[in-house]
Amino acid sequence: MLTDELKGLPSEAIAICPLDGRYSGIRDQLAPYFSEYGLVKNRVWVEVHWLVFLLKNLHGNEILDAFPKERIPEILNIYESFSAESFAEVKAHEARINHDVKAVELFIDDELHACGMDDLTSFVHIGCTSEDITNIAYANIIKQALGEVWIPKAECLVRKIMGFAYDFSDIPMLGHTHGQPATPTTVGKEFAVYRYRLNRSLDEIKAIEPLAKFNGATGNYAAISVAFPGENWPELSRKFIEDELGLTFNPVTTQIESHDYMCHLFDGIRSFNNIMLDLVRDMWLYISRSYFGQKTVGAEVGSSTMPHKVNPIRFENAEANIDISNALFMALSNKLPVSRMQRDLSDSSSQRNIGMAFGYSLQTIEQAISGLDRVTVNYQVLNQDLEDNWQVLAEPIQTVLRAYGDPESYDELKKFTRGKEISKEDIQNFIKSCDSLPPEAKEALLELTPEAYTGYAQSIAETVDILS
Repeated sequence: MLTDELKGLPSEAIAICPLDGRYSGIRDQLAPYFSEYGLVKNRVWVEVHWLVFLLKNLHGNEILDAFPKERIPEILNIYESFSAESFAEVKAHEARINHDVKAVELFIDDELHACGMDDLTSFVHIGCTSEDITNIAYANIIKQALGEVWIPKAECLVRKIMGFAYDFSDIPMLGHTHGQPATPTTVGKEFAVYRYRLNRSLDEIKAIEPLAKFNGATGNYAAISVAFPGENWPELSRKFIEDELGLTFNPVTTQIESHDYMCHLFDGIRSFNNIMLDLVRDMWLYISRSYFGQKTVGAEVGSSTMPHKVNPIRFENAEANIDISNALFMALSNKLPVSRMQRDLSDSSSQRNIGMAFGYSLQTIEQAISGLDRVTVNYQVLNQDLEDNWQVLAEPIQTVLRAYGDPESYDELKKFTRGKEISKEDIQNFIKSCDSLPPEAKEALLELTPEAYTGYAQSIAETVDILS
C-alpha cells in the first residue's frame, strides 16, 4: 500500500524499475507486447483462433458442423475488439479462480454467450493445456516485438554506423593496440568493422524462428485424440501453428515448448549487445583523446561544478544497460531450457522478465544512436597525433628491408625506435642510411607519412556492404 507521501504522484515517479519510470519511452514501445495486457491479449488471440480453426477443419461433429460459418468474423472480433475493459474482465475472473489462462477461457465463454453462441463454449480450450496457449502467445509476442520494434531500431543503428564508415572512409587516424600508438587506420574503417560485425549478428538473430507447440498435457495429443480419434492431430497441430498463426511448429515436446529457440535468440541478442559494448567503450576512449568532440546544447549541463564539461553520458548509459540486459538474457537462457520431467512452473515466472531484457537492450541501442548523433570529428587532433608519432613507420621500413633480404631489419628498427621520441627527420635519416635498399624503394619510403600509411583502410570502409 502506498504511503500518503507517494499518493498522487505520477506512476513514473514511483516506479522501481527504470523502464517504467526514467526510461518510460522504452516501456511505451514494448508494452503492447511484453506487458501483462499484451500477454493476456495474445492468449485471447490463440484461444479465438483455435476455436475458429476447429470450425474450419474439424468435420463430422454435429455442433461444429451446424454452426453458420458466416458468423466466424464475430468470433474473431472477440480478439480484434479486445480492450482495457476486456482486460479488466479477464483479471476479474483470475482474481476469483487464481488461474491466468483459465480466466481467458472464461472471458471468451462470456463473449460467446453474449453473441448467442452458447453451443460453442465447450469447444473453447478443448484438448489444450495452459502451456499450449501460453507458449504460442510468447512466440507471437517475441516475433512481433523483434520485427516491429527491436530489429528496426537495431537496423537504424547499423545504418548510422554505415554512414560514418562512408563519410569518414578517408580520414586518417592513429591506431592503438594495447593502448599504444600503432599502425594508422581511418575513422571510417573502424566504423566499418562495427557495421560488419553488427550486421552479421543481426542476420543471425533474424534467422531464428520462434517455435510453438500445441499437443496437450505431456505433448502426446492424448485428450484430443480420444475425443476425436479419427483425426491426424500432429498434422492438424502443425497446420494450426504454421498456416493459421504464421509461426513455426515444434513437433516433439513435453508439456512445455522447450524454449531452446528463446535461448538461441537471447544469446544472439547478447552477442549484438556485446558488439555494441565494444563500440560505446571505444567511443568513450576516442572522446577522451579528443579524436571526437560532442555537439553542445545550450541549456544542457555537463557537470554540476565544472562548467566546461560535455560528458559522454549516452555511451556510458549504453554501457550500463548492456550489462543489465545481458545479465537478464543470460539468466533466461540458463533457466528456460531446464524443466523437471514433463513440466514445472518455474519457466512461467522467468518469462515474465523477457520484456525487461529486451527493454534494456533497446535503451542501449537508442543511447548509442543518440550519442553518435552528437559526435563530431576533431581533424586537428587526429592530424597532430599522427604527426607526433612518426615511429609507427618503423613497421613498413623493416618490412621493406626484409623484402630486400635484410634479416636483421626488425632488430635494427627496434633498437632505433623503442623508448625514444622519433621525429620525421629521424625516420628519414634512417631510411637514407639503408644502403641495402635500391633507390626507388628508398624514395618510396621517404615519401611515406603516418597520415598516408593506412593500407586498404579506405577501400575496406567504402566496400563494407559488399563484404557483408
